[in-house]
Amino acid sequence: MKKAIRIFDAIVASLVLAVFCLIAFGNYALPENYTSYANSDFSLASLYKVKSNRREQSVDYSSSVAVNNEKSEIKLFGIIPVKEVNISEKSRQTVAVSGECFGIKLYTNGVIVVGTQAIEAGDKKVNPAEECGLEIGDVIISINSQNVYSASEVEEILNDNNGKEYEIRYKRNGRYKTTTLTPVYSERQGEYKAGMWVRDSTAGIGTITFFNTQNSSFAALGHPVNDVDTNEIMPMLRGEAVKADVTKIEKASSGRTGSLCCTFTDEAIGTLSENRNNGVYGKYTANLVSPLMYEVASVQEVQKGFAQIITTIDDKGPQVFSIEIVKINYKDNGEQKNMVVKVTDKRLLSITGGIVQGMSGSPIIQNSRLVGALTHVIINNPTKGYAIFADNMLKESNSVK
Repeated sequence: MKKAIRIFDAIVASLVLAVFCLIAFGNYALPENYTSYANSDFSLASLYKVKSNRREQSVDYSSSVAVNNEKSEIKLFGIIPVKEVNISEKSRQTVAVSGECFGIKLYTNGVIVVGTQAIEAGDKKVNPAEECGLEIGDVIISINSQNVYSASEVEEILNDNNGKEYEIRYKRNGRYKTTTLTPVYSERQGEYKAGMWVRDSTAGIGTITFFNTQNSSFAALGHPVNDVDTNEIMPMLRGEAVKADVTKIEKASSGRTGSLCCTFTDEAIGTLSENRNNGVYGKYTANLVSPLMYEVASVQEVQKGFAQIITTIDDKGPQVFSIEIVKINYKDNGEQKNMVVKVTDKRLLSITGGIVQGMSGSPIIQNSRLVGALTHVIINNPTKGYAIFADNMLKESNSVK
């Protein structure tokens, strides 16, 4: 009898532990926000149910609940509370999916400090930029209340000097600061020097994810353009997007990042206005010829399994290749690594070795909807990479003016 009681207690304890684990998993993995579309099939997992004020319906990662904006509760087996969620109803939006390779020309709002250097002043070395508190990655906004937008402007202002002080207004980690810079005289160079290098522009290549025909905007990359030296997001003043032709592919291998080699053309696609954490955005000026129109999937509609990317690897333009979505983070955080994807297309693997630089922004299609865009390659295994939810990019795109 005692043995039977112990077995019963062990079974009960195991069940309690299993329920606790399911609650903890649901609380961590399930999104706080759900999007509801009218007339959509919606299911999350049969274990979890959304309890709304209007009705109860099973939900899964491939659907949404058709209710107006309201707070609802997810319950395990429809009984045990797991977490409170927001459910919002909206109309599906359709975009023109691209996959076209393009060139980026970006000019900064201010200038970025990319390096400092000690100056030989008599019998000692002095680093004016470092001594006044400037650091690599700081963005200089103005000098003596005069806004600066180019390295040549900074050089011109600082070279016109006889040892006087300059008031420097700069930005660091989103906060504005002020300091006083005093250049020192370099006998070797015969002029006063500030001891720093600055950058005012950059260029690169990427892939356009989609054109938003509702406000004539476009979205690309799925991640920001960062400065090559500081790895900080470039503070964009303005930019230009131009067509680019793929001329060569440097194939990726384990531990070695491959890349698309491209030449810029003179044909403008549009203007860039936003360099954000989840992509670059702007207004397009190109004519869309026979565009591929796809509905944008909600976060909950993305599933593990078969999918396709549209990307450009030669002069034939955007082409479709097979991939697999192997991992999904359903937390709606707007980050660049919402999914892990794996290239399964043998032809793409033979040509590129997997995901290479320049493919960032390549749209991902699943179940005839746009679900995401490539963002990063996993260097030690270039057949795999990260992707962002298309719905996060769409929200940013809709705000472009």
